[in-house]
Amino acid sequence: MTQTVLDDVFAEDITIPAADGFPLAATLFLPRGPARHAVLINSATAMPRKIYRGFASYLAEQGSAVLTYDYRGIGGSRTTGAGRAQPLKGFKASMADWANLDITAAVNWMRERYDAMPLRYVGHSFGGQALGLLANNTEVSRALFVAAQVGYWKLMTGWEGYRVYAMLNGVGVPLTHALGYAPGWAGIGEDLPKGVFLQWVKWLMSPRYLFDDASLQGLPNFANYKGDLRALCLTDDPWATRPAVELLCAGYPSITPEILSVTPADVGAQKIGHSGFFRREHRDTLWRGTADWLLEA
Repeated sequence: MTQTVLDDVFAEDITIPAADGFPLAATLFLPRGPARHAVLINSATAMPRKIYRGFASYLAEQGSAVLTYDYRGIGGSRTTGAGRAQPLKGFKASMADWANLDITAAVNWMRERYDAMPLRYVGHSFGGQALGLLANNTEVSRALFVAAQVGYWKLMTGWEGYRVYAMLNGVGVPLTHALGYAPGWAGIGEDLPKGVFLQWVKWLMSPRYLFDDASLQGLPNFANYKGDLRALCLTDDPWATRPAVELLCAGYPSITPEILSVTPADVGAQKIGHSGFFRREHRDTLWRGTADWLLEA
């Protein structure tokens, strides 16, 4: 385990078990004083937990116990006992597994250790999409979605959708079948297990994204979530456009999610995009406002 002190925050690298026992690499951020909230940060597709370290530290400074973690096959959850990256060819995983086995277990882990505190959920892109699939999403009292959307390619901005369609179907899928995994150098970020990538592509090609996947047993769980939900729509994000964010939020029939559109100019930035929210430059703007809402009593 690696322990680090970051200003007023204590960070420790740990391992938590997924629902099937698979070891997930994680980092727990704690304030120096007593914690008042528990926050789980859930990653986007092909993004390791280190991307969220700054925001996690910031939330811990505000008095929260915060957990970041890597889904199976990603980042630290891909390494072997010797610390080397495990080959992904033949690695069995899907996006449904990430939700049913990994995120579900992370929610349970936080709930068991911080049962006296309200549990808050931050979902970036896929991390937000997955909340509705969780059998235990009723444990979450408040959720913040950042660039979380129905990822149908035709809902993307301008030519971006056509670029994604061509890249995934013309390059990504053939490469994945040939190599046995999806290589990050093809333009998707981190390497992805074959099953994850192919299920993701299937959703991206479907008008209602994961809602069109009849094999997802967790779809009825969208109706079970009754907590607060705020979805941030970054207006210069070509993937999570306003219609795409609205379509995801419409999947929660028991609540009325709040959708906020934020332009770069609103926070004095030139661009934000799909992942820019988590850059430290937004500490006194985007981070402050969202933390105030997320951590309300």
